Amino acid sequence: MDCEYRQLSAGDITLFRDLLRVFGEAFLEPDTYLGAQPDDPYLAALLSKPHFVALAAIADGRVAGGLAAYELEKFERARSEMYIYDLAVFEPFRRQGIATGLIRALQQIARGRGVYVIFVQADHGDEPAIRLYESLGTKEEVLHFDIRVG
Repeated sequence: MDCEYRQLSAGDITLFRDLLRVFGEAFLEPDTYLGAQPDDPYLAALLSKPHFVALAAIADGRVAGGLAAYELEKFERARSEMYIYDLAVFEPFRRQGIATGLIRALQQIARGRGVYVIFVQADHGDEPAIRLYESLGTKEEVLHFDIRVG
């Protein structure tokens, strides 16, 4: 499948909103991703930030998938790591190498920035994601905790 992997910038708000739609459908959380979207100036500012990376996979003229990642500067050494916050592929485009292509595109960006590692979480039971990530990296068993702010 012909697929373009594109890093989104401040001028790509429409594509980013399409990516949010893909996330909402893929994660079965449409309200989270579509219910209260920020306005265009907020999204343009976010897409302009150097620590935020949004990648879209464009196939057949539409957003087929994408990822959102954050570059995290470390304090113990002069280096950074990249965290894939969300990665999804729209159902009709799955099993065609798009998720791998997105990660490969992020690896190029990370390499250009001198990032030393990319990390991502997967939920227990999400076997397709687990298989994908195992094929590209090493697995660590960790616990994740959400701590309420208020």
